[in-house]
Amino acid sequence: MNRLREIREDKDLYQKDIAKILNVSQQQYSRFENEENELSYSGLKKLADFYNTSIDYLLYRTDERKPYPKSIVK
Repeated sequence: MNRLREIREDKDLYQKDIAKILNVSQQQYSRFENEENELSYSGLKKLADFYNTSIDYLLYRTDERKPYPKSIVK
């Protein structure tokens, strides 16, 4: 299962809920979940912050769900 779908369903959210956060249509968000389109870096960043995880977790680069410590550099 796609990690974006998995984490969304774990939070009992609908595609339209996440689409609203990303300011895209539900259909566009569905394409991200189905890997038909790639989510931008800013979109990944928004979702990682929203889900309190890391971009690496969303991209299957790690199975560690908790986020990295925040950087003091902006």
